[in-house]
Amino acid sequence: MNLKKPKFWDYKSPNIFAYLLLPLAVLIQLKKLFESKPKLEISKIKTICIGNIYIGGTGKTSLSIKINEILNKRNIKSCFIKKYYKNQIDEQKLLESRGKLFTSSKRQDAINQAVMENYEIAIFDDGLQDMSVNYNVKLVCFNNLNWVGNGLTIPAGPLRENLKNLKKYQNVFLNGNEENLESIKKDILKINSEINIHIGKYIALNLDEFDKNSKYLVFSGIGNHQTFVSMIKNYGFNICKNIEFPDHYIYKKKDITKILKLSEEMDCKIITTEKDYLRLNQDKIDKIKFIKSDLKIVDEEKLINIIMKKNETD
Repeated sequence: MNLKKPKFWDYKSPNIFAYLLLPLAVLIQLKKLFESKPKLEISKIKTICIGNIYIGGTGKTSLSIKINEILNKRNIKSCFIKKYYKNQIDEQKLLESRGKLFTSSKRQDAINQAVMENYEIAIFDDGLQDMSVNYNVKLVCFNNLNWVGNGLTIPAGPLRENLKNLKKYQNVFLNGNEENLESIKKDILKINSEINIHIGKYIALNLDEFDKNSKYLVFSGIGNHQTFVSMIKNYGFNICKNIEFPDHYIYKKKDITKILKLSEEMDCKIITTEKDYLRLNQDKIDKIKFIKSDLKIVDEEKLINIIMKKNETD
């Protein structure tokens, strides 16, 4: 399913539509409280869950890739685990291009494969709400621009669980271009004064491939489109048009034809993300370039030390 979030989800405060859906949101959260699953204890491999509370666009995959890269440089044998979803092939391709990926419709099967191949650490891209796995370390990701939207849970708002649940977590990770950091930190610490707050910033890697004197049309189908646009603008790109598609959008031939036509009419070049580029049909994409980005972890040493310590205690 391609998710196009309702605009009211990201209003600073709930509107009438959010309040109308609030009773259903409360019922869904109550149902989750009574759903109990036996927790899977994993002793042969260390497990790190990179998850989120805000649905989509929090940089989980970018952080997973970065942590794997850091661990590999330290000669620690780590891998990715991602539950298989047909509409997330782009993320699977991206992870596979950066390391070893185990994917299955059941996370348990993927874990077993990683154990059989003697991996030391398994990095789960998503799965925070999977109560059947007792992860050693959990990182809750947020995007600095979206933060928590209107602050309500699905379907009244964009949260998978109540923000007050931050009381039960030990680590959060704020992704973006360092927007709104201080106010977000204050909100988090009001809920859990003991929580570790980690910061990440996106860095473009292939700027030399682009002419900043040109005009650009930007498009993407990711959960944090505005963060991508913000990063490009911060590098001095002249954005004449930006087009947002639903997260994990599967591009049709007519979409690309429309983008190409629009770029010709506006006399501008075309930029997208690496994730989106991997979802494009190879026909007629020679005029489309992608920005390759990296996530810089501001407090890298602190985060890695936490990951390498013994299990978290819930």
